[in-house]
Amino acid sequence: MLLLVAAVLPRLFWDAGPETAPALRKAGIERIAVPAAQASAWKGVAGIETATADPQRAIRLVTPSVNYRANQATASRSPWINTNGWRFLRQPDGLFLYDVKGPQAALAAAEAFSYGANALIRTDAEGLGPLGDMLKLLRAVSADDLAPVADIGYLDDGTATSGEVMNLMVKSNLLFRPVRAPDRSLKINVKLGTKEYPLEFAKNPSRIAQMARANLTDDRRSVRVYGTSVVVARLTGAPGKLRVQLLNYDAAQRRVEGLRVRVLGEYKKAVVIPEMPTLDWVNQGGGTEFTLAELKTYAVVDLSK
Repeated sequence: MLLLVAAVLPRLFWDAGPETAPALRKAGIERIAVPAAQASAWKGVAGIETATADPQRAIRLVTPSVNYRANQATASRSPWINTNGWRFLRQPDGLFLYDVKGPQAALAAAEAFSYGANALIRTDAEGLGPLGDMLKLLRAVSADDLAPVADIGYLDDGTATSGEVMNLMVKSNLLFRPVRAPDRSLKINVKLGTKEYPLEFAKNPSRIAQMARANLTDDRRSVRVYGTSVVVARLTGAPGKLRVQLLNYDAAQRRVEGLRVRVLGEYKKAVVIPEMPTLDWVNQGGGTEFTLAELKTYAVVDLSK
């Protein structure tokens, strides 16, 4: 089971010596992981909590980002999101490693945090400031005991094809939970090789994701994000409460303005981190819709009834 959100913050993996401690403190970084060979040198360095880690044992992650690919039909650019959410869902107890540079370190920290993943972030000197700023923001997010929200039970067979289907569902904001057997408490279950989801169709994983969306129907989706293809949402909830975490995978290039979100359930109040108002609030049809004026890299919206 995934760690509870806010139970753990991602940690900088830093193989430089304690002479770099002033740079870390300046960036607001309070916790690091170091190679075992550096542990004694860092012991007792003021203001820096250290642990040891072996990056060779960690699962390597892609840099969270957006690639724009030419769309042959329209001559426009279609965004392809590089996410790691499906990896966290497939291996919730894994140790993960990001190798990222500059401002991408901030998005890496937010992504790992939103999934409650045990992650190390290795970055360069230019990444320390953005990482420190994001860690400060994440420390302001209160811990919760809310369970991940899922609409779909996905029977993962461990194959690369299955992984790509999960990847596409994450990108499409189709909330799922890996299961070993069909879970009748969920709205639908997806298993490759069944009559409903033939292996023949899985040669094009996007077709399976589209079929899952059609079978779920948009009206029953727990979350929908309008007007952008570069934002991924994570939901956790309990009766009367819902936490919506929003990640802008194009943050290195641009912020998303006028982000419209719809969730199932009628909620009356919202607390947003970083602080901003929720605009155009509407309760109708068993759901709640609101707009955030902008999304830079990451935001949390805590809803209550």
